[in-house]
Amino acid sequence: MLALAIAVLALPAPAAAAATTTYYVAPNGNDSNVGTQAAPFATIQKAVAVVAAGDTIALRGGTYKLDTTITIAKSGTASAPITLAAYQSEHPVIDAEALPYTPGAVGSTIPAAQRGAIHMEASNWRITGLEIVHGPYAVYCNNCNNNTFERLSTHDNYETGFQLQGTSAGNLILNLDSYNNRDPRKNGESADGLGIKEGSGTGNVVRGARLWNNIDDGFDAWAFTSPITIQNSIAYGNGYNRWGIPDFSGDGNGFKLGGSGGTGPAAGHAVNNSMSFGNAAHGFTDNGNTGTITINRSTAYQNAKTGFDVDGGSTSKLTANLAVGNKTAVALGSSTASGNSWNIGGTWTLLSTDQSTITGARNSDGSIRTSNFLVPANGAAVGARI
Repeated sequence: MLALAIAVLALPAPAAAAATTTYYVAPNGNDSNVGTQAAPFATIQKAVAVVAAGDTIALRGGTYKLDTTITIAKSGTASAPITLAAYQSEHPVIDAEALPYTPGAVGSTIPAAQRGAIHMEASNWRITGLEIVHGPYAVYCNNCNNNTFERLSTHDNYETGFQLQGTSAGNLILNLDSYNNRDPRKNGESADGLGIKEGSGTGNVVRGARLWNNIDDGFDAWAFTSPITIQNSIAYGNGYNRWGIPDFSGDGNGFKLGGSGGTGPAAGHAVNNSMSFGNAAHGFTDNGNTGTITINRSTAYQNAKTGFDVDGGSTSKLTANLAVGNKTAVALGSSTASGNSWNIGGTWTLLSTDQSTITGARNSDGSIRTSNFLVPANGAAVGARI
């Protein structure tokens, strides 16, 4: 009998996961520390300088008063994003009042590198749980890809609360609150709650945003040439000069869906299950966007101008939307509409006009609390349910 020799190959051991580090920052820290929980850094910029892909920056509660812009120029990776987040349930506030251009002189231009309490040109970050106030913009993200911005509060800034622009794709803006932003340097012409503008890039999604009492528009997609998806969001009270700014020129739309100088690029933005109410101008407007915008199961209520204004050159498609109490329900132009309240006709009454639930505290997961606000009393499947 022949003995068979069997060769046993040694297989390489599985590669160990790359080690990641959590760096801590606290208002009473010191940048000479090592960034541990026991010895935290004092500034967010110090932590940004040392993080690598997969690392986390944990901000302890308290106020971080900036004297320079927080600049984020390094990126994580798709499999190892960098996280900047509130530590557990603590409440960090970034106060940028001491930065230049807070506010700028009338007619001045903010240098690009100084736009934002957080100025970001990076990808694969997750930024969550921060309150950002009094900045020349709160977050300004240029050429940014595949980031998640979650549960941010950007208010009382001297420009748009959150602006994404340039070549930017695949970003998720989730459960943003952006309000009371204004721009004295441009007489109220520019400060929106949220702007995704002046650029291109597919896959950008806005979900669960609340955009209110901003001096210009709630949401603005001016000159952004790629489709943006907006879901489960509300815009209200925008476009009023609550600050007594002279030569006021704020627009006051709830959702401005593109356009550029009146004749904008064709961008097929999609809006679903969203509400626009009590704004100084239109609820939803194409603003000269020449593309095909889709607006579905959304509500325009008591806006000073048109609820759904899509006669600026678009070939929009409006389906199962509700318009109540606006100066004009709809302006269609070359757009089409089916199954909307004005198509169905009749008198539309509402289960509730009390906005306190959806504009009050959020759920523990950051989502907007549900209510019967602006729901048709007849039970029709028309308009938003938030």
